[in-house]
Amino acid sequence: MPDTLAGQAATRSTGWKATNLQGWGRSSTSPCLAARPERLRELHAALRTPDGRSLIAHGAGRSYGDAALNSGGAAVLTGRLDRILSFDPATGELVAEPGVTFADLLEVFLPRGFVPPVSPGTAFVTLGGAAANDVHGKNHHIAGSIGDHIAWFDLLLADGRTRRVTPEGEPELFRATLGGIGLTGIIAAVCLRMAPVPSNALRVRRRRVADLGEFLAGFEAASGATWSVGWIDALAAGRSLGRGILETAEPNPEGIRESAVKSKRFPIEAPGWLLNSLSVRAFNEMYWRRVPAGGQEAVVPYRQFLYPLDAIEGWNRMYGRQGFRQFQCVLPFGPGEAALRRLLETVAAGGVASFLAVLKVMGRQGRGMLSFGMPGYSLALDIPARSGAEALFARLEGITRDAGGRIYLAKDSLLSAEGFAAMYPESAAFRALRSRLDPQRRFDSDMARRLGL
Repeated sequence: MPDTLAGQAATRSTGWKATNLQGWGRSSTSPCLAARPERLRELHAALRTPDGRSLIAHGAGRSYGDAALNSGGAAVLTGRLDRILSFDPATGELVAEPGVTFADLLEVFLPRGFVPPVSPGTAFVTLGGAAANDVHGKNHHIAGSIGDHIAWFDLLLADGRTRRVTPEGEPELFRATLGGIGLTGIIAAVCLRMAPVPSNALRVRRRRVADLGEFLAGFEAASGATWSVGWIDALAAGRSLGRGILETAEPNPEGIRESAVKSKRFPIEAPGWLLNSLSVRAFNEMYWRRVPAGGQEAVVPYRQFLYPLDAIEGWNRMYGRQGFRQFQCVLPFGPGEAALRRLLETVAAGGVASFLAVLKVMGRQGRGMLSFGMPGYSLALDIPARSGAEALFARLEGITRDAGGRIYLAKDSLLSAEGFAAMYPESAAFRALRSRLDPQRRFDSDMARRLGL
C-alpha cells in the first residue's frame, strides 16, 4: 500500500474503512472513511456514503496538499478502476478508466509508438486525477495542458447519473470539471488523444546557466524546443541569483535499449535536521557542477527525462515526518519577470532549504474554469513544513497575486480564500455551477472548504 495511506484502509473492494489519508507532501492529513471500488457498479454504490457524508475522489495520492482530502467525510479510492477500455491507432484516441496511470500508458503504448501528449512530473498520477487538476508538463509552451487533449469524459454526478461530457455538447460542465479538483463529480472514464513518437527515446541537451537573466534568455532561445525545463539553485543569491541548469529535449529518431531499472526506496525517515541550508547548499553546488561547463548531450529513455524523481521511491520521506509544502505559481510574461526575481530573493534571504526548485515556460490559458495554465513562467519550490513556513508562503502568495499570477491547486496546501478568488476570476462561475449541479454538496474536500468553494 502506498505511503499516502495509513494502515490497511479500504483493503476490500466493497464497504467502508476508517483511515487517514495524506497528501504527497505529508503535511496535510485527513481522517475519513474510504472505499475502494473495482468495478463501475461499485463506484456508483459509493455515492451512498455512511451517514450521508460528503465524498471526494482520491486517485494515487500525488496531489501535494489537501485537494483530494475530506476530513470527517468519505473518499473513494479509484486506483483499482484501472482498465484500458479501447484504443484506436489511426486517431490515437485512448479510452480508459480513471485509475490508469501515466506509468501504465507508457508501458503499454510506448512500444507501439505513442506517449501521453502531456505528462506531469511523476508517472504515478492517474488519468482521473490528471483531468481533475488539468495537469501540465515540460512541454506546456507547445502542447498546453492535459485538457487540450481530452475529447470527452464520463462523469458520475451527485444524483447518480453518469453523463458523457464533451467540450462541444456541454462546454460549461466540461470547463468546470477540467481542473475542478473533483467537485463536480467523479470521472469514470476519459478519452485522451495520445501522441505518436518515432522511438522510445529523447535527445536531451543540458547546460549551466549563471543567473536568472541568462535563464530567461535561454528559455526564449529554446522556445521552439518540444520540451524544456530548468532546475534552479534556490539558495543562490546576489549575482548568482537564479543560477541553474536548463534542459531541452526532442524526440530521437532511433530508439535505445532500455534495461529494466528498479526504483530505489529512500532508505530512512529522515530526521528534521538533515535538510538545512548547509546540506542543501552543498547538494546544489554539486548538482550544478555535474553538468560540464560546455554543456552535455545524451539520448535517454522517456521515463528518465519526464520522471526523474520516480527513480527514488518514497522520496517525500527525505523531509521527515513533518513533511513539506510545495509552492508552485505561474507569473505572466512582463510583470512576472520582476516578480520571479522577488520570489527567489525572498526564498534565498530566508535560507529555505529547497533543493527542488523547477522553472518552466507556460504557453496558453487552460480550458478549465480553475485551470492553472496561462502564458508565463512557472516556479515550483519544495519547502520543509517547519516553523515560519506559513509566513513565508503568505509572502510568496502576495508577490504572486500582485503580479497577476496564480498558484497551482494540485500542489497547494496554504493558499488563502482571498488569494484564490483574486487569482482565479472564474471561481464565482464555478461556485454557481456547482450549486446548481450539487446543491447538497455531496462532493466536497478540505481544499474546497479552505478556499470557500
